[in-house]
Amino acid sequence: MTKEVEGVYPAGGAHMVGDGFKVVNYFPNGNRLGKKISPFFLLDYHPSYNYPPTNKKRGVGVHPHRGFETVTMTFEGYVAHNDSAGNSGVIGPGDVQWMTAGSGVLHKEYHEKEFAAKGGSMQMLQLWVNLPRAAKMTTPKYQAITKEMIPIVTLPGNAGKLLVIAGSFNGTKGPASTFTPINIYRVQLNQGGQVAFTLPQQHNTGILVINGNVKINSNETVGENNFLLFGYSGNEIKAMAESDAEFIVLDGEPINEPVVQYGPFLMNTPAEINQAIEDVNNGKFGVLKDD
Repeated sequence: MTKEVEGVYPAGGAHMVGDGFKVVNYFPNGNRLGKKISPFFLLDYHPSYNYPPTNKKRGVGVHPHRGFETVTMTFEGYVAHNDSAGNSGVIGPGDVQWMTAGSGVLHKEYHEKEFAAKGGSMQMLQLWVNLPRAAKMTTPKYQAITKEMIPIVTLPGNAGKLLVIAGSFNGTKGPASTFTPINIYRVQLNQGGQVAFTLPQQHNTGILVINGNVKINSNETVGENNFLLFGYSGNEIKAMAESDAEFIVLDGEPINEPVVQYGPFLMNTPAEINQAIEDVNNGKFGVLKDD
């Protein structure tokens, strides 16, 4: 059976994250999707935007995280990052930064120094993936997923290609390690190209169109910068590109537990949020200088 589209959501208004990332938000945005998109909690998308050259740091300073994972996908531009667990690096076009905050980490992210000095176009997205109660306080870790590590599935009939970041597609597995069942694909279709997905009926599924126009299930044409939420009516989705197009597929088993969010903390109870604040204030998230 076809997994029918339940709703199409345009982006919210653009806002700055720090002074370096001009993003639009799809959820939670007032939690309008709520449990319908669990285990995913937040989606900020940075459409292609050209930044002028600067010799100043441009981005987001030191901030804490606990109880979830951040997944940053870069399509254009270069982002440098550091955390209090000692991880650092630069992600560029095609790379994915998958950070498990778990029990708590301090983090900062900026335009990479040489990229900032030259200026240029940036396009990226950041996704927050909730952790189940049993893994909320797991040891922080970082998965450096370069574009070379991401398998590419060539679609038949010169339709285009599909990159498997997490989960699997027709037997091809992605490199990301996840705490709950998740599929994340990056799909690039040539005009007229088609692709079909078979995904678990009980999963929450969404598609973010980032370039071009895509016809879903032969009857729903969706333009770029729109997010599609699917219902639970079936397990099959078909997509056809009406122009050269690119979209991201998010699919995962819902985490049926209470969710309490406060700023950069995502826990199960208000008491756990209060404990996170206390732990940050007491230096239990480690040390990270904003130099």
